[in-house]
Amino acid sequence: MLPWVVRRTRLPLLSLSCVDCRSGSATTGEGRFRVNANGKLLDVWLLVRCVSCDRTSKLPVHERASVRSIDPGELHGYHVNDPELVAARLLDPLLARRNHFTLDWTGAWRLDTPTERLDRPWPLQVAVAFADPVPVRPDRLIAQGLGLSRNEVLRRIKCDISLRRATSTGFTFTVLAGD
Repeated sequence: MLPWVVRRTRLPLLSLSCVDCRSGSATTGEGRFRVNANGKLLDVWLLVRCVSCDRTSKLPVHERASVRSIDPGELHGYHVNDPELVAARLLDPLLARRNHFTLDWTGAWRLDTPTERLDRPWPLQVAVAFADPVPVRPDRLIAQGLGLSRNEVLRRIKCDISLRRATSTGFTFTVLAGD
């Protein structure tokens, strides 16, 4: 069985309307948080920047949270703008739902495949693993990995999941020999 791995190459863009230019894309840039204390209560925001006009906006991560309710390690991560914490918060579906944005993964991932892939006998079995929760349609992923058209993929691939519905969980498939 051949192992394929889907990896994130950068943070995805946010599909978020800008209040100044009404552009539909924003980025976290290098990833920064803003922490504001008011007595024993904290506000934490993830700063995002409009791709078109460069305006900075804030996405609330914690609002009026008690200092004691936030893990000290996590709080330190907010203060030092920990890149892993930025990625974790950005990929959190609750934050996306609460702040009304979706993630645009175009150009933000790559597929790592072994080089000896087609030298094996047919049928060929492949196991796809996701190092990051990148939602990808399996038919597009397989077409890219094997260098086939999507119609050819639909004809030659046997898989237990829907090839036309995006997934970010691992799956396996079998490639049947061509005509």
